[in-house]
Amino acid sequence: MSSFDDSEAFEAASLSARAMAARPVPYLDELNPAQRDAVEALDGPVLMLAGAGTGKTKALTTRIVHLLNMGKAGPNEILAVTFTNKAAREMKARVGRLLGQTIEGMPWLGTFHSICVKLLRRHAELVGLKSNFTILDTDDQLRLLKQLVAAANIDDKRWPARQLAGIIDHWKNRAWTPDKVPASEAGAYNHRSTELYAQYQVRLRELNAVDFGDLLLHVVEIFQKHQDVLEQYQRRFRYILVDEYQDTNVAQYLWLRLLAGRHKNICCVGDDDQSIYGWRGAEVGNILRFEKDFPGAKVVRLEQNYRSTPHILGAAGGVIRGNESRLGKELWTEKDAGEKVRLIGHWDGEEEARWIGEEIEAMQGGTRGMRPFSLEEMAILVRASHQMRAFEDRFLTIGLPYRVIGGPRFYERMEIRDAMAYFRLVVSPEDDLAFERVVNTPKRGLGDVAQKKIQTMARSNGVSLVDGARLLLDAKGLGGKGAAELQRFVDNLARWSRMVGSPELSHIELAEIILDESGYTEMWQNDKNPDSPGRLENLKELVKALEQFENLQGFLEHVSLIMDNDSGDDGEKVSIMTLHAAKGLEFPAVFLPGWEDGLFPSQRSMDENGIKGLEEERRLAYVGITRAEELCTISFAGNRRVFGQWQSSMPSRFIDELPEDHVEVLTPPGLYGGGYGAAAPRTGGIETRAAEANVYNSPGWKRMQSRIQDRPVSQPKESRNQVIDLDAVSSHTTGERVFHQKFGYGEIIGIEGDKLEIAFDKAGTKKVIAKFVCGADDIPF
Repeated sequence: MSSFDDSEAFEAASLSARAMAARPVPYLDELNPAQRDAVEALDGPVLMLAGAGTGKTKALTTRIVHLLNMGKAGPNEILAVTFTNKAAREMKARVGRLLGQTIEGMPWLGTFHSICVKLLRRHAELVGLKSNFTILDTDDQLRLLKQLVAAANIDDKRWPARQLAGIIDHWKNRAWTPDKVPASEAGAYNHRSTELYAQYQVRLRELNAVDFGDLLLHVVEIFQKHQDVLEQYQRRFRYILVDEYQDTNVAQYLWLRLLAGRHKNICCVGDDDQSIYGWRGAEVGNILRFEKDFPGAKVVRLEQNYRSTPHILGAAGGVIRGNESRLGKELWTEKDAGEKVRLIGHWDGEEEARWIGEEIEAMQGGTRGMRPFSLEEMAILVRASHQMRAFEDRFLTIGLPYRVIGGPRFYERMEIRDAMAYFRLVVSPEDDLAFERVVNTPKRGLGDVAQKKIQTMARSNGVSLVDGARLLLDAKGLGGKGAAELQRFVDNLARWSRMVGSPELSHIELAEIILDESGYTEMWQNDKNPDSPGRLENLKELVKALEQFENLQGFLEHVSLIMDNDSGDDGEKVSIMTLHAAKGLEFPAVFLPGWEDGLFPSQRSMDENGIKGLEEERRLAYVGITRAEELCTISFAGNRRVFGQWQSSMPSRFIDELPEDHVEVLTPPGLYGGGYGAAAPRTGGIETRAAEANVYNSPGWKRMQSRIQDRPVSQPKESRNQVIDLDAVSSHTTGERVFHQKFGYGEIIGIEGDKLEIAFDKAGTKKVIAKFVCGADDIPF
């Protein structure tokens, strides 16, 4: 068993710290009454319930300084835990500024993982490890699990090792060792999960290795089984401070409770209304039951907000009050009322992106009596990453600089690049770079050796890699599964290429066929990584983008041009990110698009987690609104198109929870009638007013919906093998006034089969497929 090598120095430093005369405390004068109350309550359990923008980091760091300044503890007797290295660095820097000196002696200020690494290296032998153990990254962990799955004769395609990795990670977050996994969970992974989990842990010990989940799990196990070690650290850590307590998982919760079990000097800082990471193990219940876990705990509510206006706080408060599982607080501010939260509905997602782009440009010069906003001061926060595509397309087209925070831009995402490579190869079989990217994606048994043979054959004959692959197959230069898969691949490419421009199906249907028959969509459907559903949504969004173009070639040219036009300079840019990535950030002006039921709140989250999932979605809405300092704009679309099909959307239920006194309903200029900023009649709730303002319930809109349902935009499953009756499709006449969702009103000047040549009022003359337009009389405006 390890002991403290520095025990004498430790005791000396502790005595010195506690013997110090109390220094002046001018830093307390910089706090508001609630913050000061939380800082000065040094002994016993304290819950600092800190709302968004209420200065919780300031209160937390001041509390550390006060502990040191009052001689309550030495620097190495304080355990201060954060979730990120960035937060730990910021906390240490703030403490140093307040003390007026650099902080060197706070070895126990850091993240959960960094602190547990130190503890585990001191006591590694207690869990069968050596002190020089290695920490596996995700790739190493997956490779080890694949070996175990293969040894167990399990079909990796049906039961992917990545799925097992997710299960084990979930169990470790809940502090379940293999022997503690409950029977209700043991059926996972075809009833082999606990067996493989146990084998995995044995193999890790043999390798003298741990994964990230083990860092906490092993330390919790040491504390539970070795009372002397636990007491050693209970004595050492006289005071414990925890940031973002609402984001802790079960293992972190147990670790903290064990360490605080003796002296109860634990101060947890968090906001139950901002617990949005349940999908990665966070338990909002940890903060909700703090008073039960620590009887007599002092709860201090930080409610004075220094970030947002009263209207923004009022709107956020109205939404979050819909949650039952919360401790409750009311944010307030001394700021002027400012602008009301703006609510606007649009016909579809593309129109939503166009309007936001125009509004951002207008706001740069100042609009409606507001001050000018720079691009750096504006952000667009989306619920799902696939929503970014419409904004990126629009901004690249109009030359509006932007950055994506927390991930790559839409057309730079791996799954989009893969899909685009398939499309490029179908349109241009000579595109060797596209061939190299997708020839073994999904896996076709074509490794480096097989691909080198294809390249050698292509070079020696002066042909493309596609033709080189055909020549290699003809020469029987490849055998086994790889040969059969390569033959199928090149045959598919040839067949898909023949379909390009075919009158029997649209380029949208062709894109679906390519992604389906290549096995690429199925690859992500079978992948159990938490990111996979998002990747599938991105692929749907990619197909949706094709609707704006007449063919695949035009779309590929468009993407190449707009990506080439991106200068990539370091000037001011609008920020685009998901709501999850936005937590902890703030912007003067925030746009919150896509507030529609099913999208936000997410249908998947509600289906998988019921009321618990809905409440986490509502907390996400609260986080989104409270990112705004001066101006918050919420928008929704009445229609979204998925795989060529119109899908009507209902405004998010969260919209109806917005208090009317804090919201202004806008009508888009000229789009639905009414001028800019025209408010709907105040009848019914916010949702009703927004719907009425945009005529979503008008007879004309219903006729439009009925017609779309009678003649769907695309029916790929039924129509792939049908011969289209061109006369039936082209039921329009020359001179007829029609309406197109992207190009607006126009007059038909020519008809060729199912293609119409239309002189649009604003977009000029274009050729479009008949099923994408309808008679002008069927439009309600």
